[in-house]
Amino acid sequence: MRTPGLLWIAAPLWYVLCEAIAASAFPGYSYATFYISDLGVPEIGDFQGRSLDSPLHAVMNAGFLGTGLLFFLGLALLTRTLPRGLATGALVVLGAVHTVGISLVGLVPGSMANLANGLIRFHAIGAVAAIAGGNLAAIVSARPLRRLGRWRFVGPILGGLGLVCGVLLSLHVGFPDGVWERGAVYPFMAWQLLTGIALWRLESATSPVDGPEIATLRS
Repeated sequence: MRTPGLLWIAAPLWYVLCEAIAASAFPGYSYATFYISDLGVPEIGDFQGRSLDSPLHAVMNAGFLGTGLLFFLGLALLTRTLPRGLATGALVVLGAVHTVGISLVGLVPGSMANLANGLIRFHAIGAVAAIAGGNLAAIVSARPLRRLGRWRFVGPILGGLGLVCGVLLSLHVGFPDGVWERGAVYPFMAWQLLTGIALWRLESATSPVDGPEIATLRS
């Protein structure tokens, strides 16, 4: 459990670190009014009412790709220890959807050039897949991760919050889009981090009823 836990701790930390580094070099960047993927656009200019200039765009795109890879590697290793069943299968499928989606966001920036050549549709599909797949994965994780005890309920709570913010982002109501987008993305990242910590603390304990491989959380 420790290797998947470490990977799931590293994934969101890598993401927010890359975001912060890229944002620090972007003149006038606002977490409230700009999209996260604006940090990954290589071109300079006005796009949909936002003035884009991200010198460290490669850092942000490395953040997208890196967090997706770390998450899926952790999921692949973790799946080997989970009970077989529909919930585990759903977790794997939704995790794969998230990984493909966030990889598309990093590989196909939401730029003026990609709007002109039509490739921006893949960026949009990737963003929806990353947000929906990630938050739905968090929601369905409670049953496969029941060995985490009460910590397994963090997934449905944070995943539900992320989905609500994703819907509000699509409606463009209330707060600026940057707020809703981060409200849709950060809960999934928080679930990864908290679940990774819980997995890291998980240890094998011998049980006369359930056998030698039952895992319990340290107090």
